[in-house]
Amino acid sequence: MSDFLNRRPPSRADFRAQVQGGTVILPGAYDAMSARLVEEAGFDGCYVSGFGVSASLLGRPDVGLVTGTEMLDAVRRICQATSQPVIADADTGFGNEINVVRTVKDYEQAGVAGIQLEDQVYPKRCGHMAGKAVIDRSDAVAKIRAAAAARTDPDLLVVARTDALAVNGVDDAIDRAKAFADAGADVLFVEAPRTEADIELVATRLAGYPLLFNWVEGGQTEVLSVDLVRRLGYNVVIFPISTLLTAMHGVRSMLAGLRATRSTAGSASVMATFDGVTELLGLDRMRDLETEFRTP
Repeated sequence: MSDFLNRRPPSRADFRAQVQGGTVILPGAYDAMSARLVEEAGFDGCYVSGFGVSASLLGRPDVGLVTGTEMLDAVRRICQATSQPVIADADTGFGNEINVVRTVKDYEQAGVAGIQLEDQVYPKRCGHMAGKAVIDRSDAVAKIRAAAAARTDPDLLVVARTDALAVNGVDDAIDRAKAFADAGADVLFVEAPRTEADIELVATRLAGYPLLFNWVEGGQTEVLSVDLVRRLGYNVVIFPISTLLTAMHGVRSMLAGLRATRSTAGSASVMATFDGVTELLGLDRMRDLETEFRTP
């Protein structure tokens, strides 16, 4: 677990090698506490989604309302809370190629192991919502080229996402992904293929490139097993909103019981304990530091 005083960022080189060598599973973290829970559970790292940050920070849907500064602040807090690698959503880069340069530098300084950029028009929307639109391929490629050039650590992963499948079809999406790789992207992300056949087609035609698969419960993509996704050749599987959906369900259930019974007793079996929360958050370490600093 991340140490409050002596935290060291995870090795980007090690994470890059892990991504290139197999299938990495990254649950979503929408705030610092959920990131600590992901780490406690022993996963390979976490993924910060714009959907999760928009919901938790603003209480609004993922339709481009979160600013670059707000997203960066959330990402920085998550990176400070965990000693694991973090891949963070940067939407469209929050502007043109020059904005992408600044975004990449800011995210890299915040401590991410990877930054995800996409080719939607701005303001964008969640990749599993209807009504998406994408920018011209040449403009999207320019952004990825800018992102690759902007990083100071060559092991920072640039994850290039295309939403073109829902707009222009699978062929254009695959062509865009290949162009992104040529521009310097390290991981390719074709968003929201609907069927197993489409998922397999993407993997087949992009064989040899590191690929990311987006597992969104209730989204537009057919549900497959992680083992099948791995066999098809995907290197990263993200579960961007699983933690958020679970938290929402649990809190809603507890509140309904509290309103009906004027008690939380009915939810006690699924509640964390007070001591369990303080242990997760590192209270004992804080107390040790207080003693250490006050002792000459």
